[in-house]
Formats: sequence, C-alpha cells, structure tokens
Amino acid sequence: MASTLLSIQVIPKTPNGENSYPYVDRAIEVIQQSGLKYQVNALDTTMEGELDELLEVVRKMHEVLVEAGSPSIISQIKIAHSPDGFSMDTLTEKYR
Repeated sequence: MASTLLSIQVIPKTPNGENSYPYVDRAIEVIQQSGLKYQVNALDTTMEGELDELLEVVRKMHEVLVEAGSPSIISQIKIAHSPDGFSMDTLTEKYR
C-alpha cells in the first residue's frame, strides 16, 4: 500500500488568454504516463504513491506546462501521508 495521497489542481496561465483546458490535459497526461494509481475528479486529480515519486510527477507536470508555453503555473496541492499506508479506495469505500 502506498504511503501517500497527493491531490493536485493545476492552474496554468495561458500565453494569450486562451482556454486552459488543453494545458490541464497535458498535465494529466504526465500523471497517466507515471504508472501511478490516480483518479481524475472535477476540480483536481488524486494520485497514490510514495512522497518522492509524487513530487517528481508534480515537477514534471510543471515542466511540461512551461514547455507547452504557459508563462506561469499555480498548483494547489493536498498531501496525506502515513507510514502505515493510504489508499483512495479505503478512504472512500463507504461512499461508493
């Protein structure tokens, strides 16, 4: 079981004020390519893993957005960490 859950919402600034959804899609692609368990929600995406690997995904997301032309990115991040482990399924099973 993973020790950490990380939820992230990226808010990329766009070069010419265009819609940011294509940029958010690029950020989610980084998560998909990571091989980590994740869940895309309406306002954020939650990933399961070890803290170091999750923070590495966040770093890559920012790099990809800059490469795509975003002049700046704000990320809102929530982290839940427990040496005994965390899982999205365990925390939400009573609601499903």
